[in-house]
Amino acid sequence: MTTPHRPAGIHLLADLGGVDAALLSEPSRIDALLREAALAAGARILHSHFHAFGPGMGVTGVLLLAESHISIHTWPEHGFAAADIFMCGEARPQRALELIEEALRPATRTVRTVERGQP
Repeated sequence: MTTPHRPAGIHLLADLGGVDAALLSEPSRIDALLREAALAAGARILHSHFHAFGPGMGVTGVLLLAESHISIHTWPEHGFAAADIFMCGEARPQRALELIEEALRPATRTVRTVERGQP
C-alpha cells in the first residue's frame, strides 16, 4: 500500500539566461538532465515527452512525476530557458533546480517560489 501525498508542495519558476545555445537544442540531452534532476530530488518519474522545433531551435518538454512535474521550454537563439518545477510530498524541488543550473550554467537566474496547497 502506498502513502498518499499531501497536496502541499513547492513550485519553483526559474528563468535562466545567458545559457550556451548548444545546451538548449537537443531534446535527448534535456530529457536526461530533467530525469537526473528528478531522481536527485527524490521524485518518481512516471512519463516524459519532449519536442524539438528543428535544428538549432528550442525544445519543450515535461517530466510527469508522482509528485507533480518538471517542465522546460528553451530558446537557444536567446540563450534562455524557462523551467517549472512543482513537487509535493518529501521530494526536494530545490535540489532538482540545482542540478539543472549546474548543467546549463546560466549567466543570470530569476527564481520565484510558490507554496502550493498550504492550509
